[in-house]
Amino acid sequence: MKIGVVGLPNVGKSTLFNAITNAGAESANYPFCTIEPNVGIVDVPDERLQVLGKLYNTQKITPASIEFVDIAGLVAGASKGEGLGNKFLSHIREVDAIVHVVRCFENEKIIHVNGSIDPLRDIEIINLELALADLEQVNKLYEKNAKLVKTGDKSLILTVNLLERIKNALENNLPARSVAIEDDEEIKIMKNLQLLTAKPVIYVANISENDISKPENNFVKAVRAFAEKEGSKVISLSAKIEEELAGLSPDEKEMFKEELGIKESGLEKLVATSYDLLGLMSFLTAGEKEVRAWTIKKGTKAPQAAGKIHTDFEKGFIKAEVVSYSDLVEAGSFLKAKEKGKVRMEGKEYVVQDGDVMLFRFNV
Repeated sequence: MKIGVVGLPNVGKSTLFNAITNAGAESANYPFCTIEPNVGIVDVPDERLQVLGKLYNTQKITPASIEFVDIAGLVAGASKGEGLGNKFLSHIREVDAIVHVVRCFENEKIIHVNGSIDPLRDIEIINLELALADLEQVNKLYEKNAKLVKTGDKSLILTVNLLERIKNALENNLPARSVAIEDDEEIKIMKNLQLLTAKPVIYVANISENDISKPENNFVKAVRAFAEKEGSKVISLSAKIEEELAGLSPDEKEMFKEELGIKESGLEKLVATSYDLLGLMSFLTAGEKEVRAWTIKKGTKAPQAAGKIHTDFEKGFIKAEVVSYSDLVEAGSFLKAKEKGKVRMEGKEYVVQDGDVMLFRFNV
């Protein structure tokens, strides 16, 4: 999973990226500090892995991971190349989802590129630039393909019809993701288009450290109301506090969170929301050599889940031995879970559930 982190300059985007990835992206109080995208691979927090690690006395624990890409601050006119905009926009096309950081705090010492704090205006600036870039691309493709429709190619007809619906949406200030997709073929076409506004969005309301105990200030409420209308997700956090948490040991982090009265770190919130937004979950494999989490789409069947581990597992899939994480932990071992009848043999039509601990049987 690849997540692009965007926002206007100086909204706390790179500070947050540094905190959640420990990648050390440069963060300074002036616009366009980030030019090339910074990339950080983040382990997905999952307490279940540590529990299974102890249960199996495992040699290695491998969590699932997310790739975060810190994309340079966008400005008005980015779609026309302002502020190196075209270069930045091309980086966004490659991600699965967008995390849009919005500044929701006042601080005279931190420059705002537009001179004042207004999260809805900031959101609209970036959303407009993404939409304009998409509209330019869609118009070019529409003109090109519309000329070829006369050949009677069914695929071209389908593409033109979809492009026309996307074009209408964008011209009416609606993102490409608002367009209803009618079948699997259109899903493929939409994916290949790599439209910026087709990507799901999480708005991150960046609040001050003083607001951490009351994270729903008026700025955040405005962002939440906006996001609800377009079906996007919102989380609020303090990038500054995330930066402080990043430098602590696991025990110190828990103590600091307790002092602040917060249950989850920003990273934990962001990961959970990303999984929810993209319809993802994890199944687990466990043994003495390794305990590991594997990320799959909800609704994935057993052979395709096996294919995440190795293509041979999917090709030669026979059966899967499956036990739920809770049943395994309650039993105390895989053998005891089997004795209690909690381990099931599942076939090709089995839909994998979050937290399934699986052992695949295959023959190639």
